[in-house]
Amino acid sequence: MVEKTQVAQGKRIQRRTGKTFHVATRLLPERIRHPTYVLYGFFRIADEVVDAEETAPPDEQRAELDRLRRAALGETETDDPVLEAFAAVCDERGIPDEDVHAFVDAMASDIDIDRYETYEELETYMNGSAAAVGRMMTAIMDLDEEAEAKALPHATKLGEAFQMTNFIRDVREDVVERDRVYLPLETLRRHGVSEVQIQNLEFDDDVAAAIREELDRTERLYEEGVAGIKYLPEDCQLAVLLAAVLYADHHRLIRNLGYDTVSTTPELSFTRKISLLVRTRWKWQWNKDPEAVFDEMCGGFDTGREHREHGSHGPGIVRSD
Repeated sequence: MVEKTQVAQGKRIQRRTGKTFHVATRLLPERIRHPTYVLYGFFRIADEVVDAEETAPPDEQRAELDRLRRAALGETETDDPVLEAFAAVCDERGIPDEDVHAFVDAMASDIDIDRYETYEELETYMNGSAAAVGRMMTAIMDLDEEAEAKALPHATKLGEAFQMTNFIRDVREDVVERDRVYLPLETLRRHGVSEVQIQNLEFDDDVAAAIREELDRTERLYEEGVAGIKYLPEDCQLAVLLAAVLYADHHRLIRNLGYDTVSTTPELSFTRKISLLVRTRWKWQWNKDPEAVFDEMCGGFDTGREHREHGSHGPGIVRSD
């Protein structure tokens, strides 16, 4: 049984460290919103083991992640209210152990791996860091077997889309704070960009083209992910749709910067988030089709689709709002 104080602690963590997601989470019904806070609290605690400004030595980080893993799976007792609540939610909502393992394994890989040669390698990492999160969120929504089977593949793609938006947005931050490059090295080389150039935060047209290519790939992930929202409970659909709209809106900022996330890290203002919330909610009131509303809110994705349908080798451009 999850205590109100444990839910409140997860909520505080999300409000502090996941402000964009927090806006969307507040639209979920209480039966889903409360376990979402708990899940997010666990995700952040695990993430900060390897991403804190001053991390412990690698062996200590691995040991701490193993401790978190065992507590999260209910294998050991813990006095940490966030871990205790997470284990309870996993038990109550039937979250598979393999998704917990996948998530913790992805966090552990950040200790040793800071470059990805191909998108396929990055996708393997995201199976734990993002796709598993999408699957856990689907699990707490208590779908029937048929709906869950339909929703899960799309939840995986939407989780990957969120993660890729973060990677593209945070190129500078990841280099400066963590010495990590999440853009696939093969994408950089395809556009004549070296790993050293990214490390040195040197932006030019070639870097813009590489980032633009990954942005286009991510927009296809959003299209696949949003297509599954209709399989979720009706009272959860707007919240998930809003999360997609909020994250995808970072692409507008990135395009307005000329794809330069090497020199700066774009961030949605509070006013912009509220504007997107109001507009998305208004459109949803009149049209309960998630894909249609998403296309209206992020309609420029159509430009990228046209680019692909006409056989262009360049990535799509999304219109500015």
